[in-house]
Amino acid sequence: MSLFHFATRRLVSQVYCGLKPSSSKKQKFCLEMARPSSNMADFREVFAKAKHIAIITGAGVSAESGVPTFRGAGGFWRKWQAQELATPGAFARNPSRVWEFYHYRREVMLTKHPNPAHIAIAECEKRLSKQGRSVVVITQNIDELHRKAGTKHLLEIHGSLFKTRCTNCGNVTANYKSPICPALAGKGAPDPEVEDAAIPVEHLPQCEEDGCNGLLRPHVVWFGETLDPDVLTEAEKELDMCDLCLVVGTSSVVYPAAMFAPQVSARGVPVAEFNMEATPATNRFRFHFPGPCGTTLPPALARHETEIIA
Repeated sequence: MSLFHFATRRLVSQVYCGLKPSSSKKQKFCLEMARPSSNMADFREVFAKAKHIAIITGAGVSAESGVPTFRGAGGFWRKWQAQELATPGAFARNPSRVWEFYHYRREVMLTKHPNPAHIAIAECEKRLSKQGRSVVVITQNIDELHRKAGTKHLLEIHGSLFKTRCTNCGNVTANYKSPICPALAGKGAPDPEVEDAAIPVEHLPQCEEDGCNGLLRPHVVWFGETLDPDVLTEAEKELDMCDLCLVVGTSSVVYPAAMFAPQVSARGVPVAEFNMEATPATNRFRFHFPGPCGTTLPPALARHETEIIA
């Protein structure tokens, strides 16, 4: 078992998705490094030599597509924040309210499109694959904009808005229906004055496996739940193998994803952060490029003059 794998498993066994570890846990992964560089020419030299690139993305990469984050001041749906609705307990108490919230988010996402950052990542993956080089995207986002942009090697560690899981049989399936069920048509308005629809459970999304008819839930990792171990194992494998890591549009405060890039940096691999502002992890990385990802990322991932295209 690799050091990265061991440390990640130990932390994940103690910290639920979406929560911050204790200060002692954060101290364990703190690294003292020189102030990161914002020299794009230097980054481009590193990029030109990389064979296995891991790109870790968060909400910031989708914000430029107009995707609401439901975090921070003003991040409410009706009178609730996501942390109050995206939990197993909230779903058990009021599945209709939680489904209204996720139906609203699904319908919003059906109107959104990838921005230049998503497209730059997808085009980079396609181009480098022809050179025998690999790009993997490890995303905390559940909006599927990376997939929409054309990214193939994608690990969605928090799940997807467009997948459901049966609470009875456990079947997971892609679901792009709009609305996801007739009873949710026209529901989910975020206005705080709107009353809950109070949809009976039997009219909420139901499993279509033969003889099941169980209640479906969004296939996303909620607060209080741990990451899918299979997805986490694959992410660990890619991060162990990468020789360049990019951190794009993430605050680096939500664990366990926040430890991914610092762990990569700890073994001497260059890490470049593309974010609107510095984060708690910035000083652990070799590069930091402030500003909108849709502006900073395309030139960083564009074809390098040394690349040979077959």
